[in-house]
Amino acid sequence: MTRSHRPVALITGAAKRVGRAIALELATAGHDIALHYHDSHADAEQTAKEIRSNGGRAELICADLYDPAAPENIVNLALERFSRIDVLVNNASVFQEMRLEDFEAQKFHDTLTINLCAPLKLCQLVAPFMKKSGGGCIVNLSDINAARPWPHHLAYGCSKAGIDYITRALARSLAPAIRVNAVAPGIAVFPDSYPIDLRQQLVDSVPLKREGTPQDIAGAVRFLVESPYITGQILNIDGGRSII
Repeated sequence: MTRSHRPVALITGAAKRVGRAIALELATAGHDIALHYHDSHADAEQTAKEIRSNGGRAELICADLYDPAAPENIVNLALERFSRIDVLVNNASVFQEMRLEDFEAQKFHDTLTINLCAPLKLCQLVAPFMKKSGGGCIVNLSDINAARPWPHHLAYGCSKAGIDYITRALARSLAPAIRVNAVAPGIAVFPDSYPIDLRQQLVDSVPLKREGTPQDIAGAVRFLVESPYITGQILNIDGGRSII
């Protein structure tokens, strides 16, 4: 075990897309990165390589968040490699379509396992270590649709509404040592399956008339990490879409 002399950020789902941008942003801000991924090994290696090439430290942690033992394994490996965790970013999630007529209890449960139960368990596991070391920061990834009924994505929407709730609840229970906030993206990265005409329709509904970028979300995460008097907040990063 090598104790990191820099603050350590544990980021789930950090191999690509928004998670990769967050890892690179926090590394630029001076954090060593415990980089969790599941099946995107090549992408994870590339992200870690970029962090290291810029003088930072990154350690890869592979785990399937469907596994109930995964959160504990992730935290134990991060502590084994760094001996500290100062920041937890719960970024990993699954995004699956589910209408009422498609509802299946197991599929619903599977979405909540990754999107809600795993983040909550990770919060539970890191909190004692953060308190022992003098404090820490947790940032959860929510979605503006947590507060906007979305009948085609019932399980996903419920999981993100749950993220908002636990963000505020844990901000109360873990204060003053640990701050807990969330970032709620609007359009950050379109799923590959989205057709061009639907993408344009969604962008047209955004007051700023563009889709967001992973860097927009990563910058918001960094802002919350570096803001010592903010806790219990859900920060919308959506180009103004939530005000329509």
